[in-house]
Amino acid sequence: MRFHIITLFPNMFESYLGDSILKRAQDAKKVSFFFYNPRDESRDKWKRVDDRPYGGGPGMVMTVDPIIRAVDKAKKKITRYKKTKVKTILFSPGGTLFSNETARAVTTKKYTDIVLICGRYEGIDARVEKILKAEPVSIGNYVLTGGELPAMVIIDAISRHIEGVLGNTASPEENRVSSHEIYTRPETYTHKKKKFKVPEVLLSGDHKKIDAWKLDPKNTLAKGKK
Repeated sequence: MRFHIITLFPNMFESYLGDSILKRAQDAKKVSFFFYNPRDESRDKWKRVDDRPYGGGPGMVMTVDPIIRAVDKAKKKITRYKKTKVKTILFSPGGTLFSNETARAVTTKKYTDIVLICGRYEGIDARVEKILKAEPVSIGNYVLTGGELPAMVIIDAISRHIEGVLGNTASPEENRVSSHEIYTRPETYTHKKKKFKVPEVLLSGDHKKIDAWKLDPKNTLAKGKK
Protein backbone atom coordinates (compact mmCIF):
# COMPACT_ATOMS: atom_id res chain seq x y z
CA MET A 1 0.00 0.00 0.00
CA ARG A 2 1.19 3.50 -0.84
CA PHE A 3 0.47 6.45 1.44
CA HIS A 4 0.54 9.93 -0.10
CA ILE A 5 0.74 12.57 2.61
CA ILE A 6 -0.13 16.22 1.98
CA THR A 7 1.57 18.20 4.73
CA LEU A 8 3.39 21.44 5.44
CA PHE A 9 5.68 19.56 7.84
CA PRO A 10 6.95 16.32 6.25
CA ASN A 11 9.90 16.17 8.66
CA MET A 12 7.50 15.38 11.49
CA PHE A 13 7.05 11.90 10.05
CA GLU A 14 10.71 10.90 9.79
CA SER A 15 11.19 9.44 13.26
CA TYR A 16 7.89 7.58 13.51
CA LEU A 17 7.97 6.04 10.05
CA GLY A 18 11.70 5.39 10.18
CA ASP A 19 11.73 2.94 13.09
CA SER A 20 10.28 -0.35 14.30
CA ILE A 21 7.50 -2.14 12.43
CA LEU A 22 6.82 0.57 9.85
CA LYS A 23 10.51 0.74 8.97
CA ARG A 24 10.61 -3.03 8.47
CA ALA A 25 7.41 -2.84 6.43
CA GLN A 26 9.04 -0.31 4.11
CA ASP A 27 12.17 -2.42 3.77
CA ALA A 28 9.98 -5.40 2.85
CA LYS A 29 8.11 -3.21 0.32
CA LYS A 30 4.78 -3.76 2.07
CA VAL A 31 4.19 -0.01 2.42
CA SER A 32 5.69 3.15 0.97
CA PHE A 33 5.31 6.83 1.81
CA PHE A 34 5.35 9.92 -0.40
CA PHE A 35 5.14 13.53 0.76
CA TYR A 36 3.77 16.60 -0.98
CA ASN A 37 4.15 20.05 0.54
CA PRO A 38 1.37 22.52 -0.41
CA ARG A 39 3.86 25.34 0.07
CA ASP A 40 5.82 24.02 -2.91
CA GLU A 41 2.67 24.36 -4.99
CA SER A 42 1.79 27.92 -3.93
CA ARG A 43 1.67 30.51 -6.71
CA ASP A 44 1.97 33.28 -4.16
CA LYS A 45 5.20 35.31 -4.32
CA TRP A 46 5.82 34.59 -0.64
CA LYS A 47 4.67 30.95 -0.87
CA ARG A 48 1.74 31.62 1.42
CA VAL A 49 -0.77 28.80 1.84
CA ASP A 50 -3.26 30.44 4.21
CA ASP A 51 -5.51 33.48 4.44
CA ARG A 52 -8.05 35.14 6.76
CA PRO A 53 -11.40 33.35 7.17
CA TYR A 54 -14.51 34.82 5.58
CA GLY A 55 -17.05 35.78 8.21
CA GLY A 56 -14.35 36.71 10.69
CA GLY A 57 -12.80 34.76 13.51
CA PRO A 58 -9.30 34.09 14.83
CA GLY A 59 -6.52 32.30 13.03
CA MET A 60 -5.95 31.54 9.37
CA VAL A 61 -7.42 29.02 6.93
CA MET A 62 -5.44 26.91 4.47
CA THR A 63 -6.30 27.97 0.93
CA VAL A 64 -7.69 25.70 -1.79
CA ASP A 65 -5.23 25.94 -4.68
CA PRO A 66 -1.96 24.75 -3.08
CA ILE A 67 -3.70 21.68 -1.62
CA ILE A 68 -5.45 20.81 -4.88
CA ARG A 69 -2.15 21.11 -6.74
CA ALA A 70 -0.38 18.92 -4.19
CA VAL A 71 -3.08 16.24 -4.47
CA ASP A 72 -2.92 16.45 -8.28
CA LYS A 73 0.81 15.78 -8.05
CA ALA A 74 0.11 12.74 -5.87
CA LYS A 75 -2.51 11.44 -8.28
CA LYS A 76 -0.14 11.92 -11.20
CA LYS A 77 2.34 9.66 -9.40
CA ILE A 78 -0.40 7.13 -8.70
CA THR A 79 -1.26 6.85 -12.41
CA ARG A 80 2.19 5.37 -13.01
CA TYR A 81 1.06 2.19 -11.29
CA LYS A 82 -1.32 -0.42 -12.66
CA LYS A 83 -4.64 -1.47 -11.13
CA THR A 84 -4.91 1.31 -8.58
CA LYS A 85 -7.75 2.09 -6.19
CA VAL A 86 -7.47 5.42 -4.39
CA LYS A 87 -9.00 6.67 -1.15
CA THR A 88 -8.65 10.33 -0.13
CA ILE A 89 -8.94 11.31 3.54
CA LEU A 90 -9.12 14.81 4.98
CA PHE A 91 -8.75 15.27 8.73
CA SER A 92 -11.52 17.22 10.43
CA PRO A 93 -12.85 17.35 14.04
CA GLY A 94 -16.33 16.93 12.54
CA GLY A 95 -15.40 13.91 10.43
CA THR A 96 -16.35 10.25 10.79
CA LEU A 97 -14.72 8.69 13.84
CA PHE A 98 -11.86 6.42 12.76
CA SER A 99 -11.89 2.89 14.19
CA ASN A 100 -10.17 -0.45 13.85
CA GLU A 101 -13.05 -1.58 11.65
CA THR A 102 -12.37 1.38 9.35
CA ALA A 103 -8.68 0.48 9.17
CA ARG A 104 -9.43 -3.14 8.31
CA ALA A 105 -11.98 -2.11 5.65
CA VAL A 106 -9.28 -0.16 3.79
CA THR A 107 -7.35 -3.37 3.19
CA THR A 108 -10.33 -5.66 2.57
CA LYS A 109 -11.62 -3.24 -0.07
CA LYS A 110 -8.25 -3.52 -1.81
CA TYR A 111 -7.25 0.14 -1.79
CA THR A 112 -3.75 0.54 -3.19
CA ASP A 113 -3.19 4.24 -2.52
CA ILE A 114 -4.31 6.39 0.42
CA VAL A 115 -4.09 10.18 0.15
CA LEU A 116 -3.98 11.88 3.56
CA ILE A 117 -4.55 15.64 3.69
CA CYS A 118 -3.16 17.22 6.85
CA GLY A 119 -4.62 20.59 7.81
CA ARG A 120 -3.07 23.31 9.97
CA TYR A 121 -4.05 26.62 11.55
CA GLU A 122 -7.88 26.91 11.82
CA GLY A 123 -8.36 24.22 9.20
CA ILE A 124 -8.81 23.76 5.46
CA ASP A 125 -11.12 25.67 3.12
CA ALA A 126 -14.27 23.49 2.85
CA ARG A 127 -14.11 23.55 -0.94
CA VAL A 128 -11.15 21.15 -0.86
CA GLU A 129 -13.40 18.39 0.50
CA LYS A 130 -16.06 19.12 -2.13
CA ILE A 131 -13.67 19.26 -5.08
CA LEU A 132 -11.74 16.12 -4.14
CA LYS A 133 -14.74 14.24 -2.71
CA ALA A 134 -12.46 13.50 0.23
CA GLU A 135 -13.74 11.63 3.27
CA PRO A 136 -13.56 13.78 6.43
CA VAL A 137 -12.16 11.70 9.29
CA SER A 138 -11.56 12.34 13.01
CA ILE A 139 -9.48 10.24 15.40
CA GLY A 140 -11.22 11.52 18.52
CA ASN A 141 -13.34 14.12 20.24
CA TYR A 142 -10.57 16.67 20.70
CA VAL A 143 -8.68 19.24 18.64
CA LEU A 144 -5.01 19.00 17.63
CA THR A 145 -2.75 21.64 16.11
CA GLY A 146 -2.54 19.77 12.83
CA GLY A 147 -3.35 16.65 10.87
CA GLU A 148 0.09 15.09 11.08
CA LEU A 149 -0.54 13.08 14.26
CA PRO A 150 -3.89 11.75 12.97
CA ALA A 151 -2.12 10.76 9.74
CA MET A 152 0.45 8.75 11.70
CA VAL A 153 -2.30 7.08 13.72
CA ILE A 154 -4.19 6.05 10.59
CA ILE A 155 -1.03 4.87 8.80
CA ASP A 156 -0.13 2.70 11.78
CA ALA A 157 -3.64 1.28 12.20
CA ILE A 158 -4.08 0.47 8.50
CA SER A 159 -0.58 -0.95 8.07
CA ARG A 160 -1.19 -3.53 10.80
CA HIS A 161 -3.86 -5.08 8.57
CA ILE A 162 -1.62 -5.40 5.52
CA GLU A 163 -0.51 -8.99 5.07
CA GLY A 164 3.09 -9.51 6.12
CA VAL A 165 3.54 -6.25 8.02
CA LEU A 166 3.29 -7.83 11.48
CA GLY A 167 4.86 -11.07 10.29
CA ASN A 168 2.33 -13.20 12.19
CA THR A 169 -1.35 -13.51 11.29
CA ALA A 170 -2.14 -14.03 14.98
CA SER A 171 -0.58 -10.71 15.98
CA PRO A 172 -3.54 -8.37 15.35
CA GLU A 173 -5.60 -8.29 18.54
CA GLU A 174 -8.86 -8.73 16.63
CA ASN A 175 -7.68 -12.14 15.38
CA ARG A 176 -7.40 -13.59 18.88
CA VAL A 177 -8.76 -13.26 22.39
CA SER A 178 -6.81 -10.45 23.97
CA SER A 179 -6.96 -8.19 27.01
CA HIS A 180 -5.64 -4.77 27.89
CA GLU A 181 -4.41 -6.32 31.16
CA ILE A 182 -1.30 -8.40 30.41
CA TYR A 183 1.65 -9.83 32.36
CA THR A 184 5.11 -11.29 31.81
CA ARG A 185 8.00 -12.56 33.97
CA PRO A 186 8.68 -12.53 36.90
CA GLU A 187 5.70 -14.35 38.37
CA THR A 188 5.97 -12.26 41.56
CA TYR A 189 7.34 -8.71 41.71
CA THR A 190 8.05 -7.06 45.06
CA HIS A 191 7.82 -3.28 45.36
CA LYS A 192 8.30 -1.58 48.75
CA LYS A 193 7.82 -4.91 50.53
CA LYS A 194 4.51 -5.51 48.79
CA LYS A 195 4.15 -8.48 46.44
CA PHE A 196 2.42 -8.12 43.08
CA LYS A 197 1.55 -11.50 41.56
CA VAL A 198 0.43 -12.67 38.14
CA PRO A 199 -3.22 -13.86 38.27
CA GLU A 200 -3.30 -17.58 38.98
CA VAL A 201 -5.55 -18.31 36.01
CA LEU A 202 -2.79 -17.24 33.62
CA LEU A 203 -0.50 -19.86 35.15
CA SER A 204 -3.09 -22.64 35.04
CA GLY A 205 -2.59 -23.81 31.47
CA ASP A 206 -6.39 -23.99 31.08
CA HIS A 207 -6.86 -22.02 27.86
CA LYS A 208 -10.65 -21.93 28.14
CA LYS A 209 -10.41 -20.26 31.54
CA ILE A 210 -7.60 -18.01 30.32
CA ASP A 211 -9.69 -16.81 27.36
CA ALA A 212 -12.66 -16.17 29.68
CA TRP A 213 -10.40 -14.14 31.98
CA LYS A 214 -9.03 -12.12 29.06
CA LEU A 215 -12.56 -11.19 28.08
CA ASP A 216 -13.36 -10.13 31.63
CA PRO A 217 -10.12 -9.71 33.64
CA LYS A 218 -11.85 -7.92 36.54
CA ASN A 219 -14.49 -10.66 36.71
CA THR A 220 -17.16 -7.96 36.71
CA LEU A 221 -19.87 -10.27 35.33
CA ALA A 222 -19.39 -12.76 38.15
CA LYS A 223 -19.65 -9.91 40.63
CA GLY A 224 -22.87 -8.65 39.07
CA LYS A 225 -21.29 -5.41 37.89
CA LYS A 226 -21.83 -3.66 34.58
